[in-house]
Amino acid sequence: MSHRIEGYAQPAGLTPPPGFKPLGTTGLWCHPLGFGSYRVEEDEPSHEAALRAYLERGGNLIDTSANYTDGGAERTIGRVLRETDRSAVILVTKAGYIQGDNMRLAQSRNFPEVVRYGPGLWHCIHPEFLATQIERSRERMGVVTLDVLLLHNPEYFLMACAKRGITAADHEAFYRRIREAFAFLETQVAAGVIRFYGISSNHFPLSADDPTHVSLARCLAQAESVTPNHHFRVVQFPLNLLETGAVTEINNDGLTPLEFCATHGLGTLANRPLNAFARQRLVRLADFIPPGSQVSLDDLSQQLSPLREHEALLAADFGLPLMFGKGLADWLLQLAPRLDSPLVWEQNAYRLVIAPVQQWLGQLELPSRHKAAFQSWRERFIGLANDALASVAHFAAAQAQPQSDEIRRRLRASGYTDDGQTLSQMAINTLRSLPNLSCVLVGMRQEAYVTDALGVLDLPPVDGVSILRQSATIQLQVAAP
Repeated sequence: MSHRIEGYAQPAGLTPPPGFKPLGTTGLWCHPLGFGSYRVEEDEPSHEAALRAYLERGGNLIDTSANYTDGGAERTIGRVLRETDRSAVILVTKAGYIQGDNMRLAQSRNFPEVVRYGPGLWHCIHPEFLATQIERSRERMGVVTLDVLLLHNPEYFLMACAKRGITAADHEAFYRRIREAFAFLETQVAAGVIRFYGISSNHFPLSADDPTHVSLARCLAQAESVTPNHHFRVVQFPLNLLETGAVTEINNDGLTPLEFCATHGLGTLANRPLNAFARQRLVRLADFIPPGSQVSLDDLSQQLSPLREHEALLAADFGLPLMFGKGLADWLLQLAPRLDSPLVWEQNAYRLVIAPVQQWLGQLELPSRHKAAFQSWRERFIGLANDALASVAHFAAAQAQPQSDEIRRRLRASGYTDDGQTLSQMAINTLRSLPNLSCVLVGMRQEAYVTDALGVLDLPPVDGVSILRQSATIQLQVAAP
C-alpha cells in the first residue's frame, strides 16, 4: 500500500459522547464496546460489513493483532480505514507471535531471544522483531501511526521455562526483556510511529503464587525505569463471567488487576467476554436456541428423513453403494450424540463429514446411460446434505443451551434482572458496567453480532463487581465435562 493515512485518534474534547469511557491517562475516550477482530477474514465480505456497521453506529475502538488470520484482519481493517475519519478511530494492535508468515520471516532472519514454544508456535518481543511487526502492521493497515501497540502474551517465555521449572533468574530475565521492549517502544513513540504501548496478557489475572503470573506492578516498574514520562498506558486481559480474576484476584500490591490499573492510570481492555475457559473447556456465554427449549435426537432424525429417503434411491435406481454402507443420514445420527457444543461440531465437521462426502461422490462410477438421471440425483443430494449439516449444527448448538440456561439462572440469583435479554447481552453488560474497565472487546464478525452487542447500551447498568465476585465462587459448578 503506497499511500498511508496520516493522523491518529484525537481526544474527544470537553464533552465526550454519552457512555464513552477514558482510556486511562491517554487523553482518549473510547466506546464501551470495542470491535475485536480475532477471527476476521480478509476474503469474507460479511466481516468487513460488520466492522463498517460497528463504526457507523458510533463505535471507535478496533482491536487487532499481527497474527490474527495471519495479517488478514489488519488488511481488512485497512480497507475500512481508507473510507473512515482516522482521527475518530482508536487503533490497537499487538505483536509477539511467530506463526504463519512471521514464521517464515523468523526462519530467514534469526531474531534474538526467540521463544520456541512448540511446533509452529514461536514468540519474540526483542526490539529487532518488534520493529518488523510495527512496520508490517502499519503497511497492512495503511496508516502512518498506530494509536496503541501491545506486547502480545509475553508470558510464553515463562510458560516455556515452566516446562523445566521456573527460577528467580527466569523472572529477572523476563522483566529485563519487558524493559528492553519498552525502551525500544519509547523510541517508536518519539518517531511518531506509535502513540502509546502496553501489554496484552492472559496471565495478568492469575494468582501471584502462580510462577507464570505476569505482574502489572513489575511491568509498570520497568516502564518507570526507562523514563518517568513513559507511554506505558494500556493493558489487556481476559475477563468474563467464569474467568473473573481481573476483578477478584488480589495480586498486585494488595490490589486486583483492575484496581491497580485504575490507581495508576492504565487504560483497560477486556477480551474474551463471551468465550470462557472452565475446567479446560471452552464455554460460549450465549444462547443457541430459545432459553428453556430443547432439540432431541428424535427431532434430528425426523429432520434428516428427506435425505435418508433420497439416499435410498441411489441403490434402488442406480445400484450404487451408500456412503459408509448405510448413508450420510445414518452417519450423522451416529455422530450426533457426541456433539455437545457448536464448537465440537465446527472443529470436526470437515474431517468427519464434509471431506468424506466429497471423496465418496468423486469415487462413484455410473454407466453413461444413467448420466443425466444421476446428475439430477446428485444435485438434489447436495442440497439435502447441506440442509442436513445445518440441522446437525443446530442440534449441536442446542446441546449447549442447558448450560447457558444454568448460567442465566445463576446470574439472576446474583441479582441480575435481565428482562428478556440474551445471555450474551447479560455477559457484556456485566463487564461494561464495571466503573474501572475502559472497554469490552467483543468479536462482532457479523452484523447480527454488532446489533446484539450494541443493544447492551440501551440496558440499565448492573453491579458488575458484585456479580463477578459471586460468579467466582460458583464457576467450577458449571461446564462440567
